[in-house]
Amino acid sequence: MLEPLPTLTAPRRPPAAFARGLPASMVRHWLAAGWADFRAAPGPSLAYGFFLLALSLAVLAGLDAAGLMYLVLPAIAGFLIVGPFLALGLYAQSGAREEGRRLGLSSMLLVRPAAGAQLAYAGLMLSLLVLFWLRTADLLYALFFGLAPFPGAENALVNVLTTPRGWALILVGSALGALFAGFAFAISLFSIPMLMSERRDALTAMGLSFAMTAQNLRAVMAWGAVVAAGLALSVATGLIGLVVVFPVLGYGTWHVFRSIHEPPRVR
Repeated sequence: MLEPLPTLTAPRRPPAAFARGLPASMVRHWLAAGWADFRAAPGPSLAYGFFLLALSLAVLAGLDAAGLMYLVLPAIAGFLIVGPFLALGLYAQSGAREEGRRLGLSSMLLVRPAAGAQLAYAGLMLSLLVLFWLRTADLLYALFFGLAPFPGAENALVNVLTTPRGWALILVGSALGALFAGFAFAISLFSIPMLMSERRDALTAMGLSFAMTAQNLRAVMAWGAVVAAGLALSVATGLIGLVVVFPVLGYGTWHVFRSIHEPPRVR
């Protein structure tokens, strides 16, 4: 006698380890927490912001000296990728404040991450991503305007903003840049604070950062919009706004990391 076929059941998906169900409105809480950290240590925070401003101006001066000022806009977009790495000292300050301590500027600039050399490896990979994006932007300009000698930064900017080819370049470049920046932002946003506070390898941290982003997409996208708005504000002020905007966003990013990385408390 034939036995009945076993009942087929759909495979169970493993639980999403980092899904917190956070609303987009959480950005207000994270911004408030970042501002509170800034106010708790205004001197070191402002000094850190001035240091970053000087570093940014040095990069722009280097591009100008190399005749690569047409890469300024892609370089600013690449700032979103390396920004978490540049905020190491801010993460350390927020973490210390949670423990009831306060760090000076020297401790913020010379922070010792728990992951050691793995953090340098992650920074190298993020830097390579930025260089890859800058090269892609260079090739896009050549595809739209040919291989003629570069006309100079001012003429190149006029070509991009006042010609049909330039408008098409902006559309295509923005689409590609959004995809590239979204991926890079997802693997860097949480991996750097993770490597600073835990002993992990860089690739695992980047994979976990991507998972944390994907499982909390609504809240993380809202925070990404806040970061982009802060960067736009800084650019509109000739980068002077970085002195305050970057520390507040860096502190806020630490609180985003803590909200998503830490398991929810059972009461």
